[in-house]
Amino acid sequence: MQWQTEMVGVPAPPFGEMRRAEWLRERFRELGLENPHIDEVGNTIGTWPGTGSGSQRVLLSAHIDTVFPASTPIRAELNGSRLSAPGACDNGAGVAAMLAMAAVLKQAGIVPEREIVFVGNVGEEGEGDLRGMRHIYRDAAGAEIAAHIVLDGAGHESAVTHALGSQRYLVTITGPGGHSWTDAGRPNPIVLLSRAIERFSTVVLPDIPRTTMNVGTIEGGTAINAIPERASARIDLRSTDPEQLIRLEVELHRAVEDAVLAANHGHTESGVRFAIEKIGDRPAGRLPAGSELMALLEAVDRHLAIRTEMRLASTDANIPLSLGIPAVSIGGGDEGGGIHTYGEWYDGRGRDLGLRRILLLLLAVAGS
Repeated sequence: MQWQTEMVGVPAPPFGEMRRAEWLRERFRELGLENPHIDEVGNTIGTWPGTGSGSQRVLLSAHIDTVFPASTPIRAELNGSRLSAPGACDNGAGVAAMLAMAAVLKQAGIVPEREIVFVGNVGEEGEGDLRGMRHIYRDAAGAEIAAHIVLDGAGHESAVTHALGSQRYLVTITGPGGHSWTDAGRPNPIVLLSRAIERFSTVVLPDIPRTTMNVGTIEGGTAINAIPERASARIDLRSTDPEQLIRLEVELHRAVEDAVLAANHGHTESGVRFAIEKIGDRPAGRLPAGSELMALLEAVDRHLAIRTEMRLASTDANIPLSLGIPAVSIGGGDEGGGIHTYGEWYDGRGRDLGLRRILLLLLAVAGS
């Protein structure tokens, strides 16, 4: 809890995680991990050596970024076992659990067969688009990874073994703008964008495979008496079926293009344009039911009398699972709430069961 309290007090906004990365590097150094360093994109990495008899490595990771902007005031309050602060649970719980694993390996003098690589990665939240994890797997090192355990949030009964695919878009419509009175009649990008969104929202979404769409933000305009020159919206699409994401992408382009074509029809000088930029692409994947990692997770949960709940979600595990590398995302133990709000909290009173689960799974995979 001391680590967790100190860490959440160090801001880690999207694309601004360096201070927290440096804090984590110092903890890695204190815990005796080899070669603690920060890579080119900001991931903090340290290694616990193995005997060398295991030719592949095991990754243990927890994302260090939060959804909160740099201007967010953070006051970490610890009352007994309850920590209240933005990011206290997501992902303060995951990072603290990762540090606990390094500490117990050192204290108990455990030397596994396989090398264990500890990663505090950036870019998991929002428009980070898993950039930290993408960098880890960008080179040939991915072929040397036997398994990847992701620590994310609280809890000890669930495991994300099915990676939810998602795509995110920034839609922008521009026009000449003008004065609301003297230039009345010119196409209004906000109105056109609203029409496109309204049409797109009528697209029928199947329950099976489950598919969702969300308009998360809409921006534009400068004054109430000015025709805006620009309007934009950020749209999130998710589905368990990649084909549905392709279908929705086509429908989105069609809705926006038709709204702009209608505005330009018969008005050669209206100057309305549009752009659709993909700002997020999280690949889908699944841990096979017969995989060794799945069998080990189930064995650990049986040993601890935990009823395993397999879940579908979008986490850092999306990247390895999409590449066919065994991966699972599990919690750091006990419970939390208010995720992604200023009222976020974490209670570590019963965290030991979750930590035991992580440790047993890690050692089973690493060959201790």
